[in-house]
Amino acid sequence: MNIRPSLAMFAGGVIVATIGYVSGSSYGAQFAVSVAPLAQAAIKDAGGGGASGTGVTAQFINRFGSPTRHPQLSGGDDLDEQTRADVAQRVAALPGVGGVSWADGTMMAEAGEEQFSTRHCQDDVEGLLRTRTIRFDGGSSVIAEPSQVLLDEVAAALRPCLGSIIAITGHTDNLGTKPGNLSLSQARAIAVRDGLIKRGIPRDGLRARGVGSSEPVEGLNEADPANRRIEFSVLATEPIVPTPVDTPGPR
Repeated sequence: MNIRPSLAMFAGGVIVATIGYVSGSSYGAQFAVSVAPLAQAAIKDAGGGGASGTGVTAQFINRFGSPTRHPQLSGGDDLDEQTRADVAQRVAALPGVGGVSWADGTMMAEAGEEQFSTRHCQDDVEGLLRTRTIRFDGGSSVIAEPSQVLLDEVAAALRPCLGSIIAITGHTDNLGTKPGNLSLSQARAIAVRDGLIKRGIPRDGLRARGVGSSEPVEGLNEADPANRRIEFSVLATEPIVPTPVDTPGPR
């Protein structure tokens, strides 16, 4: 029986994606189990241990019950800000750990001296998207339910670099019309932007655009489903320095 090339290509893509997802999930669970005791030791060393049940704990499981390398810290309500910063920085310094947040929404970069580079955040996001893709319901801009977990992790990876410009670019394959693909890619980029806003990423730092099928993945056939993707670029921003013309004179 002959199998059409397009069908074979699609089936192959599904198999690769499934293998990537399963292996990624397995690795994530192993990582969460292995890093949890190291995180608690780091918390104790930084002064966040406290009495039983009152110290800081690091949660490597997200709200959907999936393992994540972007832990959330809770507890230690009586700690001063410097100790909180030290605790978060110690946990973030562990191998394989990404951005760290507190259950109350604050980030380690707000209180501590250490600041994340945009390259750090870019690498974190690319690592998340290496074996997984933000997927949408067929032919629409509605983010598929299984991808909500991935979007949680992307938001956590981007959060340490707030203040930077985060570009969200939607892509499609070349099936369908160019105007239709452009419109769909733009709508999907906006859906991802709105999803990040709901997760606490400020709207003013997000830029969403669609490019349709004009930028396929290098080396792939333009019709390959893998071209249907969302890409992120974390761009450094420089503070505006007033010129003599901008600087107000003495009153």
